[in-house]
Amino acid sequence: MRIVIFGAGGRTGSAVVAEATARGHHVTSLRGADADVTDPAAVARAASGQDVAIAAVAPVDADPRAFFRAAADGLVTGLQSAGVTRLVWVSIASLLPDASGVPAVDTKGFPAEYRPFSQGHRIALERFRSSDLRWTAVSPAGDFAPDTSPIGGYALTEDGDLTSRVTRADHARALVDLAERSDLRAKHFGVVPSSPAEKASIAPGER
Repeated sequence: MRIVIFGAGGRTGSAVVAEATARGHHVTSLRGADADVTDPAAVARAASGQDVAIAAVAPVDADPRAFFRAAADGLVTGLQSAGVTRLVWVSIASLLPDASGVPAVDTKGFPAEYRPFSQGHRIALERFRSSDLRWTAVSPAGDFAPDTSPIGGYALTEDGDLTSRVTRADHARALVDLAERSDLRAKHFGVVPSSPAEKASIAPGER
């Protein structure tokens, strides 16, 4: 499979590059300087001839809401222009509903300083929903664990659990697994470790 990875220079993106390459996929890894994801023409050039795109992008200095809106527009327009219909998007856990059905970003106690970033991701998902792309959004169900060895397993959930921690390597496995599939579309999944002991070994709130 030919996979183009936007945001390959970050920790999440580099983990995805390593996982996809290890599986024998033909990987085109792009940092922000290689292809401006907010520019549809740049996205189209980068995606030409690819089977699927994975985007693990984030703003550097821009307002997150403006950046994610522009990134989603760039990806939708650019990928469709290149004839690529499959997108796996690295999202954020705060948009997943908790046990009561409310996303963390919509709760009163959600930190104000994190709200614009989450709102930006919500804008991006709304743009994908209005497009013809076969997209899937993937995030940790809670957060990333400290940089540790992968446990080798994960599970997908549609609920958020901010106490959950998953390694970047296992998260990357989920991203590539979903890139290889096309049946799970127009959904946002959280990734949790498959071993309950892994969750228990990391204190809630640890960053």
